[in-house]
Amino acid sequence: MTFSLGIVGAGQFSGQFSKLFLAHPGVSGIHVTDLLPERAERLVADQGLSGTFPSYEAMLESPAVDAVAIFTQRWTHGPLVLQGLNAGKHVYSAVPMAISTEEIAAIIEAVKVTGLTYMMGETSQYNPATVHARDQIARGAFGRIFYAEGDYVHDMDLGFYDAYRYSGGDDWKATASYPPLLYPTHAVGGVLGAWQTHAVSVSALGVVDERGDGVFDRSVSRFDNDVSNATALFEVAGGGSFRTNEFRRVGYPSHIRESRFRFFGTEASMEQLATVALWQDKKGVRDISELLEPKPTTAPDDPSLQHIAPELRAAFTSGSAPVHDRARLPREFDHLPNGHEGSHHFLVDDFVTAVATRSLPSVNAWVAARYTLPGIVAHESARQGGVRLEIPDFGDAPRS
Repeated sequence: MTFSLGIVGAGQFSGQFSKLFLAHPGVSGIHVTDLLPERAERLVADQGLSGTFPSYEAMLESPAVDAVAIFTQRWTHGPLVLQGLNAGKHVYSAVPMAISTEEIAAIIEAVKVTGLTYMMGETSQYNPATVHARDQIARGAFGRIFYAEGDYVHDMDLGFYDAYRYSGGDDWKATASYPPLLYPTHAVGGVLGAWQTHAVSVSALGVVDERGDGVFDRSVSRFDNDVSNATALFEVAGGGSFRTNEFRRVGYPSHIRESRFRFFGTEASMEQLATVALWQDKKGVRDISELLEPKPTTAPDDPSLQHIAPELRAAFTSGSAPVHDRARLPREFDHLPNGHEGSHHFLVDDFVTAVATRSLPSVNAWVAARYTLPGIVAHESARQGGVRLEIPDFGDAPRS
């Protein structure tokens, strides 16, 4: 069985995914819509897609579209997802799931009522470090996990200014101030994607920005935000804790690696830095960097990346790492571009397979809530000076 897909938002990110959706044998055709029609038209022309719609509403009304994939500004996802589900469409959404507890609750309820597929495309679910840690936890190699760390360290100077200008237009500074803790899923998802638990409380602190360039300026910010760096410490169900960092002003090579992770257990630990990864136990240290290193599949000067800042292109050129199990992927993907440390192929296949088989995808609504809500509550904690707050939980996904 195949289905047709509508791409919502023809910005810098969606074109990398439309190639994969188009190549997947489970997808019959792709339409595109964007608030800037010329961008949708250019994407259709460049990739030979099925056509455009003048608006999201027109796309949702069309019987020619069975599912939608949302690649719009990060604070817009919640309402657009709800529109899609309520219109009878399966939904793939870029991160984050939403920016409020109420939006997340509404999405979960809509999935329950409609029975449709929802998936959040969290790249850290297939980050090689997360994949390896997940496998080793399942084997019991760590002993009891009691602490972990997940960082999303992406400096504004390394491509983010260009990205916000591209997506934000003349008013880009107002949205470039997006609060770091409301973009939590790369860090949180990389930890919880391996450690099968969930966060139950958090205390967080933010650092007020001092660059003075109009970004992270409360008088300019549509989010009333002046924090560019933030740290959160989470308590998890069953005992233990994990810490995440969301840094936008940091001396770190985020063009080499945006996300990094550490896991500590009673018998072993694992640490990933910018260019090295180590497995450690009570006997010694083993370098596992090669196991977790994706090999590039696309040249940085590939024409498809011309609208992406050079500092951001590494996220769209990485292939799979040795730790990835590619046997489950369609052979059509074997020579196609991948990205974000090898995650793109797996995310696309997860969604298409879930829609085709009416099964739960890896990052379904309940998992997405556990990856997103901790950051929303952490943001509130930081605004209250670090007070410890409880994190609501919507439970496990239903078994059928």
